[in-house]
Amino acid sequence: MIDKKLLRLLGDNKKYIFYTVGLMVLGLFANVSITACICWAISLAMQYDSQSGEALVFLWPTVGAAVGIAIRYTASRLTGDLKDLLGRNAKKELRERVYNKIVKLGVRSTDGLSMAGLTQVALEGVEQLDLYYSSYIPQFFYAMLAPIILFGITVWMDWRVAVVLLVCVPLIPMSIVAVSKYAKKIFAKYWGKYTSMGDGFLDSVQGLKELKIFCADERQHKKMNESSEEFRKITMKVLVMQLASTTIMDLVAYGGAGLGIAFAVLGVVNRGQSPAVALFLILVAVDFFLPLRSFGSAFHVAMNGASAGTKILSLLDQADPVWGEEEVTDTKLQVSQVTFSYDGKRDVLKNVTMEFPKTGMTAIVGESGCGKSTVVHMLSGTFRPNSGTVLVGGKALENYSRESYYSHVAVVSYNTYIFNETIRANFQLAKPAVTETEIYEALERVNLAAFVRENGGLDKVISEDASNISGGQKQRLALAVNLASDKEIYIFDEATSNIDIESEAIIMANIKALSRTKSVIVISHRLANVVPADRIYFMESGEVKECGTHEELMQAAGGYAALYLAQKKLEEVGHEK
Repeated sequence: MIDKKLLRLLGDNKKYIFYTVGLMVLGLFANVSITACICWAISLAMQYDSQSGEALVFLWPTVGAAVGIAIRYTASRLTGDLKDLLGRNAKKELRERVYNKIVKLGVRSTDGLSMAGLTQVALEGVEQLDLYYSSYIPQFFYAMLAPIILFGITVWMDWRVAVVLLVCVPLIPMSIVAVSKYAKKIFAKYWGKYTSMGDGFLDSVQGLKELKIFCADERQHKKMNESSEEFRKITMKVLVMQLASTTIMDLVAYGGAGLGIAFAVLGVVNRGQSPAVALFLILVAVDFFLPLRSFGSAFHVAMNGASAGTKILSLLDQADPVWGEEEVTDTKLQVSQVTFSYDGKRDVLKNVTMEFPKTGMTAIVGESGCGKSTVVHMLSGTFRPNSGTVLVGGKALENYSRESYYSHVAVVSYNTYIFNETIRANFQLAKPAVTETEIYEALERVNLAAFVRENGGLDKVISEDASNISGGQKQRLALAVNLASDKEIYIFDEATSNIDIESEAIIMANIKALSRTKSVIVISHRLANVVPADRIYFMESGEVKECGTHEELMQAAGGYAALYLAQKKLEEVGHEK
C-alpha cells in the first residue's frame, strides 16, 4: 500500500515520519492511561463509603488522568507540527526537484506533458503528494502498530475479547484492498481528465482571438462544456467510491467494536469479570478500529496523491542530457555522421555531416520537414544523436559543461521568448553586467533605439507574449538582446519568418555583419536570404544532398537551384501583382 519510489522522493525527511508515528503511539498510551484512570475512579466510586472519609483514594486516578491528558495534548500538538513540517519540506523539495529537472532538460520537451499538464503536476500534483506524505504514510504505520499494542494490553484482562477485536481489525484493510484496484483506475482517469480539461482551457484562452475571428467560440464553448462534464462525471465517481468504501469501513469498525463489547458484557455475566475491567475493554474496543478507520479515509487522498506522484516520477525519471565538465576553448562546430529519430521508427536525420567554421556564414536550407531545425536541436544540445557525433573544437559536445558551451552560443528563432519584464531586464538576462550604453548600441544596430526612447526608455515593460510591440519589433529586440550578449556562435533558426520586409532587411544586415567576426549559422526557408553565405547545405529527407556557395549550387543545377528558381518566380509574380 506504500509506493517505495514515492517514499524515496522524501530523502532525509523520512525521519519525520518515524518521529510522527512515535508521538502518535505515545498519544495512544496516554489515551489508554486516561481510560484506565477513569475506570479505576469509577471502580473506587462503586466501593466508596462516604462515612469512612477516605476521599483521598480518588487522588491517584485523578493525577494519572491529568498526566495522561497533558501527555495526550502535547503529543497531539507535536504530531500536528511534525506533519506540517513534513508536508512543507516535502512540497518545497519536490517543487525544487521538478523545477531543477525542467531546467536540466532545458529546451527539451517533457515526456507527454503539455504546458498545462506540467503546471498542474508541479502545483496541484505536489499539493496532493503533500497529503500523501504528511497524512497517509504516518497513519499507515500507526494503524499497523495500534491494534497490536492494544492487543498486548487487553489480552491479559480478557483474551477472548482481545482475540475477537484483533481478528476483526484486518477486515478494514481487506475492504481497502478490495476497492484499491478500482480506485487506482478511477484516479488515473481523474488526473487524465483533469489535465485534459486544463489543456483545453489554456488552448481556448491562448487562441481566443482566432476563435472570435473564425466565429468558432461557440463551438469551442460546447467542447469545453463537454470536457467539464466528463471531469464532473469522473469526480462524481471518485466521490461515490469514497462514500461506498467509507460506509464499508464504518460497518466493519463499529461492527467489530460492537462484537468486542458484547464479549466483554458476557464476561461480566457468565465469567464473573470485574465490571471495571469490562468497562475498560468496552471503551478501548473502538480504539482498535479508529486508527485503521482514519487510515481508510486517508487512503483516498493517497490514491489521488499517488496518481499525481506517478506523473511527477515520469518527469523526474527522464534521462538528463549528458554534459561533461570541460571548458570550451575552440568554437569550431562539426556534425559528423549524425543519425537521429524522434520516435525510434523514422530517421529524421540520416548520416548528416556538416562543418561550421569559427568565422563566416553557413546556411542550411531545404523544404519543410527536411531536417533543418533538427540539426539546430543537435547543435544547441536539445537532443543527442542516435549515432554520430556533434563536435566542438574537435571534441564531442557531451564532454563540455552546459554552462561553458552555452556561454559561447546564442540562438535566435522565430519564437524567441521576450519576458514580461522591462527592456533593461531582458538584456540583463542575457548579460547581467550589461551597461546602458551597450544596450542602446545593440538597439541602434536593429533600428529600435528611437522607438525605445520615445516609448518609456529601457524601463518600458514588455507585456506577456510581447503583445505591446509588433512582430517585427519583437524579432529585432530578440536579436538585439543576443547581440549584446556577444557570443562566438550565433544560430538563426527561421529568425526572419513572418515579419515585415523592413525588419527582415535589418536582421539580415546584422547577420552579414556578424559573420565577419563570428560563426553564424542560418536556417531559412527563403533562399534569397542565404545567397551571401560562405557555405550552403541543401537538405532533402534528412540527408545533405548538396553543399557549396550559391554560385556553385546554381551551376550544379540540382535541387537547390530548382527550389531557388521556383521561389524567385513566385516572388516576381507577387511583385507584379
